[in-house]
Amino acid sequence: MKEIKFFLILMFLGLNIYAQKIDKIEPPYWWVDMNHNQLEIMIYGKDIAKYKPTIANETIQLVEVKNTENDNYLFLTVDLSKATVGNFTIDFARAGKRNNFSYNYELKQRKENSKNRKGFDSSDVIYLITPDRFANADTSNDVVKGLRETKVNRKDDYGRHGGDLKGITNHLNYINEMGFTAIWPTPVLTNDMKNSSYHGYAMTDLYEVDPRFGTLEDYITLSKKANEKGIKLIMDQVENHIGGEHWWMKDLPSSNWVNYQKEYVEGNTVITNHRRTINQDSYASKADSKLMNEGWFVSSMPDLNQKNPLLAKYLIQNSIWWIETLDLGGIRQDTYPYPDKEFMSNWAGAIMAEYPNFSIVGEEWSTNPLLVAYWQKDAENKDGYRSNLTSSMDFPMQKAIVDGLNEDETWGTGLVKIYEGLANDFSYADPENIMIFPDNHDMSRIYTQLGEDASKTKMALGYLLTLPRISQIYYGTEVLISDAAKPGDHGLIRTDFPGGWKGDKVNAFTGEGLSKNQAEMQSFLKNVLNYRKNSEAIHNGKTIHFGPEKGVYVLFRIKNDEIVTVILNKNQKEINLDLTRFIEIGLNGKKVKNINTSEEFTWNNSLKLNDKGIYILTTKL
Repeated sequence: MKEIKFFLILMFLGLNIYAQKIDKIEPPYWWVDMNHNQLEIMIYGKDIAKYKPTIANETIQLVEVKNTENDNYLFLTVDLSKATVGNFTIDFARAGKRNNFSYNYELKQRKENSKNRKGFDSSDVIYLITPDRFANADTSNDVVKGLRETKVNRKDDYGRHGGDLKGITNHLNYINEMGFTAIWPTPVLTNDMKNSSYHGYAMTDLYEVDPRFGTLEDYITLSKKANEKGIKLIMDQVENHIGGEHWWMKDLPSSNWVNYQKEYVEGNTVITNHRRTINQDSYASKADSKLMNEGWFVSSMPDLNQKNPLLAKYLIQNSIWWIETLDLGGIRQDTYPYPDKEFMSNWAGAIMAEYPNFSIVGEEWSTNPLLVAYWQKDAENKDGYRSNLTSSMDFPMQKAIVDGLNEDETWGTGLVKIYEGLANDFSYADPENIMIFPDNHDMSRIYTQLGEDASKTKMALGYLLTLPRISQIYYGTEVLISDAAKPGDHGLIRTDFPGGWKGDKVNAFTGEGLSKNQAEMQSFLKNVLNYRKNSEAIHNGKTIHFGPEKGVYVLFRIKNDEIVTVILNKNQKEINLDLTRFIEIGLNGKKVKNINTSEEFTWNNSLKLNDKGIYILTTKL
């Protein structure tokens, strides 16, 4: 009897030893009833390619097994079109060896109606958050042993400050009461880099939440709690590059997994030329095109080769896995023009095939509306390119708003820049699904861009929030966070949200310690956001605007009986605005209300404008 027990113990230990031959299996699980039912499973382990995998399951078919030059990787394609919920076994056998082993792979049930999930649209205002700088709810994970960056220092603009996922979850009431309908945290996957790891854009594991932000369960809880309040969760993803400390880089799967891989192995790094116009340029040289799309973004971020079919499928599945796991309401895709553009079309197309009502916004940092328009689906591009991307980011309009408010009023400068900027909407296939914003995590705060002028800041925010657009606001804008001390400094731009840390003297969540200007801005934005939340005219109404005259620019949004009037006034002295010019709008004799002051009056022939600033009026009383 003792001998039998001893034998069973040895056998159990042996199975565990052999099971450790698999160090990684990705994706770690999948779902049944998916449109994407030809699943590629990447298996990583010492000499795993020397084993023959088999699947003895009537509902699962092993379609293909692919090896690469690296024996530590296997890629299995399995047909799940007839699969049922539960585990299936992958058996691994090696000729002439006794150390065969098995792996149980899990198939889950999808959330009901997952396919029809709704993404973000022009009814939404997105709150962009840098999690490390928003709120620290769990100090126990500030420093995690085994990771390369081992300190938390709030005085270091480029160090970790300790904010986490629970910090966002704990303040969802604040976000909801302010009037935001979606949140976009910058990446929270493991970013095990030696420094500046807080920002998250140099990911070192695409299937793991960085433990300094919390756990996968914390991420899922954030999504669940947000959805309960009607707030969508948008995930920030990066298809273009990874971090230099990604586990792949220690043992690359193939000879062409990253671009300019040979040069990297030899100790050289080839950096992109950042000439994004190459994607549309019919005169572009092959040399420039290759450097743009294959050069590394920076030396610490290896550029992924999406032309490798195994990697391409890996990346598409990774995005779908996160959508399903987190119950996402959208994706924001970083550095959109840098990867292989045919892959990006396939990537977005695969996601939209799985989720037809989903939303993806891509970052094209260009002030040329033609370049931004090129990337949106249904664009009539001369080269025939179809992106499948629902939205791109409105950097052109952002610049027009800042220039228009900062410049003196002349025939060709000032508010006319905003007027003409909006007139560029003719270039977009679907302007209502372009994303407008005053600033973001990579550019100076809007309060700084506008010379720390609170009145101009209100004008910028109020105007963009009433445009036919999806809107995005960066955390702390509501309390006038500024980087004026070092304009453009990323660490300062991403400064801590007041009240997010125990002991903060100023608490923007409660209003404690805010200056008069900060409190007024927070109140102003809250009023506009909460009006916008229920305004059909702003969500999808008709837009009419009138050319600026005498330092005043007027725009209308109209839907049925709701008319929203937006007046930008740059005059320092009191003026009377002639309202007869706007007779075609049909407001004459109607009562209107200022959504911020609640003042009501009848629209007649003129309107006295007492102060420089923005006036947002509505016929909804």
